[in-house]
Amino acid sequence: MDKQAVFSQIKGGLIVSCQALEHEPLYTKEGGVMPLMAKAAAEAGAVGIRANTVRDIMQIKEAVDLPVIGIIKKDYEGTPMYITVTMKEVDELAACGVDIIAVQGTSALRPDGSTAAQFIEAIKEKYPEQLVMADCATIEEGIACALAGADFIGTTMRGYTPETQGCNDIDYNFIAQLVEKCPARIIAEGHIHYPEQAKKALDAGAFALVVGGAITRPAEITARFISAIQ
Repeated sequence: MDKQAVFSQIKGGLIVSCQALEHEPLYTKEGGVMPLMAKAAAEAGAVGIRANTVRDIMQIKEAVDLPVIGIIKKDYEGTPMYITVTMKEVDELAACGVDIIAVQGTSALRPDGSTAAQFIEAIKEKYPEQLVMADCATIEEGIACALAGADFIGTTMRGYTPETQGCNDIDYNFIAQLVEKCPARIIAEGHIHYPEQAKKALDAGAFALVVGGAITRPAEITARFISAIQ
């Protein structure tokens, strides 16, 4: 899809994150599970898919005709960054044709010492037509990444950085502030467990939503039920 088609497709809609890391029950060496999750999400009306690894992305693209937000999660020594951290991962994602590449947009430095904003500028210089999403945790991070060229700012990392520890619920005020102050489209992601929360996030001004664990991680869903009944 071209940029405008992607914008039109996902606006006001639900993007479902279909990921399984190696330690999770739905992970298999051969893959094949996440495309089924994506197909179920598509049949229910999802407007896009967020996926991790080239393998899963390629399998998902064969299963559904929806925009894909692609990431590659990988740990690097000396940095807490782990979501699409280097240009190597960006090259791999661009080569498999993802509609949007998501990168970590938090304040920590990458292994080469660059900031998130500098990394986004480098991506845009190398791939000027590529849509980029920055997964951020604070207003300042979102503004910096947007000014560097990010097309979307995600609230993905709020609560998962030292500066935002304790932010364990969806923050509608944070979404509204990002919408007001940040020159990019805001995607609400993280801590969205229930449909009414998703609706409130859109009412707060989010351009679109990403929901993962509440839909595609049965162990997490089960644990929430167990915690409630105990």
